[in-house]
Amino acid sequence: MKRPAWAPEGVDMDRPSPARMYDALLGGSHNFEVDRQAAEAGKTLVPDLPRLALSNRAFLRRAVRFLVDSGVRQFLDIGSGIPTAGNVHEVAQTIDPECRVLYADIDPVAVAHARAILQGNDRAAAIEADLREPEALLVRARETGIIDFNQPVGVLLIAVLHLMSDDYTPIDKVNALFDAVPAGSYVAISHLTSATRPDDAAKLVENSHNVSKIGLQFRARDEITALFGKWEPIDPGVVELPMWRPESDRDQHEAPGRSLGLAGVGRKA
Repeated sequence: MKRPAWAPEGVDMDRPSPARMYDALLGGSHNFEVDRQAAEAGKTLVPDLPRLALSNRAFLRRAVRFLVDSGVRQFLDIGSGIPTAGNVHEVAQTIDPECRVLYADIDPVAVAHARAILQGNDRAAAIEADLREPEALLVRARETGIIDFNQPVGVLLIAVLHLMSDDYTPIDKVNALFDAVPAGSYVAISHLTSATRPDDAAKLVENSHNVSKIGLQFRARDEITALFGKWEPIDPGVVELPMWRPESDRDQHEAPGRSLGLAGVGRKA
C-alpha cells in the first residue's frame, strides 16, 4: 500500500489506530484502509457507532465553551486524535482569540496533521506524547511554552482513558495531571461505558481485543466516576454524553438510555 503524502514516514499502515478509526467514523480523510475496515466492522456490530462519535465531539465542544465561560484560557488536550471540524482551538479561540491550546497524542498521523493545520497559529501546538507516561508528557508540554502551569488549565481527556487497561492504573494518570495544575483548573472526561447497553459493549470489547487489537475498555458508571479522583464534579456530574449540558436539539445524537459513552467535568478547588 502506497503511503499517502500526509502520512509521516514509519507509520504502520497495516494496523488500525484508535485515532484514525475515530476519524473514519466521523467521515474524515486522514485514515488508512485498515482503519476504515476496523471502523466498518464496529458498525456492523453496532450500527449507531457513528452517532456515538458525533455525540462525543459535541460534548467536547460544549465542555470547551463551558470552560472558557468559567475563565479558562489554556487547554491541554491529551489523546486529541486527528483534527476535524470543531477542534478545541477553533472553539476556544472563536470565543477569545487569546486562548492557548496544546494537543498531545501518541499517533504520529494525528500530530503531523495537527501541526499542519496549526501553522501560523502561535497560540496552539501539537506534541507526540503518551498519557501512560504523564511525567514525560508534562515535561514536553512545559517545553513548548504554550501552557503556563501557574495559571488554570483545562485538561481534556476525551475518549482516551478507555484505551488504557487497568494494568496502567488510569486513575494515577488523572491524579498526576491534577497535581500538575493549579487551583481553578478543570478536567473534562468522556469514556465508553457498559452501563447502558451491556450486550453491545461486550461485542465491541471482544472485537477490539480479538480483531482490531486496539483493546477498548468499557467501564461501569461507578468506575468512570472514580476516574475523576480528586477533581470536584461539576453539575450534572457523570452522565450520558448527550445529557451533559445540552445546548440544542443538535446535541441529542442519541436517545437517553442509549448512549455508549459517559462524560463529566471536574474542577480543582
